[in-house]
Amino acid sequence: MLIEVRVATDPEIAALVTAQQRELREADGGLDGQATLTHDGIRYLAVVVNGRAVACGGIQALDEHTGEVKRMYVRPSYRGRGIARQLLAALEELAFQSGHAVVCLETGTYLPAAIALCTSSGYDRIPVYGEYVDNPSRVCFAKRLPVPA
Repeated sequence: MLIEVRVATDPEIAALVTAQQRELREADGGLDGQATLTHDGIRYLAVVVNGRAVACGGIQALDEHTGEVKRMYVRPSYRGRGIARQLLAALEELAFQSGHAVVCLETGTYLPAAIALCTSSGYDRIPVYGEYVDNPSRVCFAKRLPVPA
């Protein structure tokens, strides 16, 4: 397994993001509608297994101190192998290298595995923020990154 930086326009990233959005709409009962698939400022990582990208996620700056995890997704046939946990750690490192002191993320109440990953990875639940405020099926989390010695 390899985790590498990919550009937002990479075809494998685009395919993974499209699959993620489709799966989220289905899990949410179709209530979410089509999310905007802009890539403005998102720095992507891809998890590559046997030459194929099987997972992705990105970091987008919310402000100079805070990065947000975006579009994190693992193909269903690769789940349960610890890939999401390794990807989340790599995204935290990317956020840290980008100068962020805090990483936050949003997920759905209908995604218990995502919530469990967040809480077991040291994320604390925070008030719903930004575009997610008026959506009762959303939960948000944040984690303070270590300060360099």
